[in-house]
Amino acid sequence: MTKTILACISIFVAVVAGASALAKPADGKKGQEQVVTMQVTSEGFVPAQVKVKAGQPVKLIVTRKTDVTCAKEIVIKDFGINEPLPLNQPVEIRFTPTKPGQVRYACAMDMIAGVIIVE
Repeated sequence: MTKTILACISIFVAVVAGASALAKPADGKKGQEQVVTMQVTSEGFVPAQVKVKAGQPVKLIVTRKTDVTCAKEIVIKDFGINEPLPLNQPVEIRFTPTKPGQVRYACAMDMIAGVIIVE
């Protein structure tokens, strides 16, 4: 796929997802990868809150769509994740939440943030 197609798909998913998204495994079975797509825009991380299931692997796909932001990387301290977010390039981040609760993510400066709700 070209970068343009990926960008269009990311925008479509963000619009459909609205302000909150629930990641669902393809067939609903435990252990299936949950795919969550988000963007960094002038509004911050969009969506800023997502839901996933505990015990199931998560693939978070983040695309930074603006250069006017301090969110040029994503930090998920609970999982030791600190990934750069190059402009207009989807970045895949994988982790498996093991227990219910909230997992905070933020930019490297800890100014722009969001939350992953683990059910």
